[in-house]
Amino acid sequence: MTAPPKPPSAQEGFFWKTKTLEEMSNVEWESLCDGCARCCLEKLEDEDTGKIYFTHVSCKLLDSGLCACKDYANRSDKVPDCVRLTPENVRTLNWLPPSCGYRLVAEGRDLYWWHPLISGDPNTVHEAGVSVRGRVQGTENEIADADLEDHIVQWPALLPKRARLKKRPQS
Repeated sequence: MTAPPKPPSAQEGFFWKTKTLEEMSNVEWESLCDGCARCCLEKLEDEDTGKIYFTHVSCKLLDSGLCACKDYANRSDKVPDCVRLTPENVRTLNWLPPSCGYRLVAEGRDLYWWHPLISGDPNTVHEAGVSVRGRVQGTENEIADADLEDHIVQWPALLPKRARLKKRPQS
């Protein structure tokens, strides 16, 4: 039995549809980030099952209002366990949110309407309710590792209803 054909994409001419992840320039690669900052949330892994649990606790370098790293260039030096996304690891990281532009492109899927590469506006990720803005309850410096279980939340692994829409809703 053969797989059903892939649905047509309205994004066929764009670089993320014409290039492999490895062929992208650094600027193209970085532009795949939608600015949601979900990957900057602390995560817990169940050692028995491998299941990942998100928390509403962020990395100490995250500016949760801007959803941006306060020291992106030096993040690996300041946060040794910060995972730098690469074409190789985005295909295997099981904790990337389902909305992540890197994950979507690695899976051959289209970006959502709210992704800045589609909307042309970096604020649509917030408008769609995808970003961590207003949802972070503290940083790793403020909340002890031993208390992280008390801060597990479901929303980072889910996609808000308005974000799943085919196009930007009318205001």
